[in-house]
Amino acid sequence: MAIATQKLTFEEYLAYDDGTDTRYELVDGELVPMSLGTGKHGAIIHFVVRQLEDTLTQSGQPWVALPALVGVRSPRGRNWDTSRIPDVTVLTVAQWEAMSDREAVINLNEPPPILVVEVVSPSTKTDDYRSKRAEYGLLEILEYWIVDPLEAKITVCILESQFYDSTEFCGDDLIQSPTFPDLNLTAAQILAGKL
Repeated sequence: MAIATQKLTFEEYLAYDDGTDTRYELVDGELVPMSLGTGKHGAIIHFVVRQLEDTLTQSGQPWVALPALVGVRSPRGRNWDTSRIPDVTVLTVAQWEAMSDREAVINLNEPPPILVVEVVSPSTKTDDYRSKRAEYGLLEILEYWIVDPLEAKITVCILESQFYDSTEFCGDDLIQSPTFPDLNLTAAQILAGKL
């Protein structure tokens, strides 16, 4: 017997509180709980944020790299009742500071993030490779990384006319990022979450 799930609007999602500490993404109007992830998943996120922040400090670029702190409102089908929370989001400092007194969500009328990173887990693999890739392309996010410890590879997707061209990196391959050209990391270092 199927149970009907009431769909939420984006505004209802922002106000939603079930009395627990569970974090949710909104996908086509439905709440999708975000699992905590393994220690390795967390170590990769922490490492990527730290390395991007170090690179930003050296370059003087007015951007910030944040771990799972910013929602990105996304299209899904014909609806906009989807809000993803990437594992890592890079955006301008000004855009981050503009969220200080409101929900930390990049809305439809705002510039997209500069770069987003998703770390694949068994429960997110299909979304990371398919749904999010399509959504982030439509949002015109210039660069999207899919860090996949399950297959020991990193896919760097570069936007070209709302679609991503992708390159895979494994082992000792140096990550080639147009957004972070001075980044000096191998796929193995990112997948290990340490230098």
